[in-house]
Amino acid sequence: MEISKFKYKKIIFELAPFVIPVILLIFWYVTTTFGFISDKVFPTISSVVSVTLELLRNGELEENVLISFERAVSGLIIGGLIGFILGIVNGLSKWSFAFLDSVIQMIRTIPHLSLLPLVVIWFGVSETGKVFLVSLGVLFPIYINTLSGIKGVDPELKEMGEVYGLKKIGLFREIIFPAALPSILIGFRYALGNMWITLIVAETVAANSGIGYMATNARDFMQLNIIVLSIIIYALLGKLSDILAKLLESHYLFWYFANK
Repeated sequence: MEISKFKYKKIIFELAPFVIPVILLIFWYVTTTFGFISDKVFPTISSVVSVTLELLRNGELEENVLISFERAVSGLIIGGLIGFILGIVNGLSKWSFAFLDSVIQMIRTIPHLSLLPLVVIWFGVSETGKVFLVSLGVLFPIYINTLSGIKGVDPELKEMGEVYGLKKIGLFREIIFPAALPSILIGFRYALGNMWITLIVAETVAANSGIGYMATNARDFMQLNIIVLSIIIYALLGKLSDILAKLLESHYLFWYFANK
């Protein structure tokens, strides 16, 4: 009896994330199909499916999604590496922290999307400008959480490592980095969200390709189905990014969650 009850709860728990999306889909279908909401305000599911198939047939959807994905990944790699390295260096070195952290914090307080007009002037609608903005968007969450993780390592753990004869590199590899990893991965997860938010804005203002451009172009022609499709694609990409972050956490932090 207890085993069947456990299985029942496990099934409910696994299905729980799908409940609200399914309810929203049903609500969308009913309200738009039966005319409670005009198709001039919000498109029907059938029209979104239809335009999706059309864009897939002519290759436009695949091309724009791939372009947006490449921009996002490029910005993540560049900004993420810079933030990660700065976080480690400033976390380990008091001198580096004294010289660099205040400057980084000053730059961090500037909303990076407010730089969009300057970026357009500097780079036009080239790829460099969009990758630059995405890099800024992901740099600071990773920097802050890496720095916090490094500085938050229990001093007693460091002392224990030194007692066992670990030198600087060994101490970092065996003690400091593993202890800081939960905070670093939280920063990575937060950065993934910033990555897509930044890219959405950059592509709707300064782009001639990508998902955001596709939505902006559709707005000019009042194609609500393409606009909604673009929003759904961004949401799905964001969800996939979150799943990736969770997989990394479960893989590298199995020891951490085992004690929770």
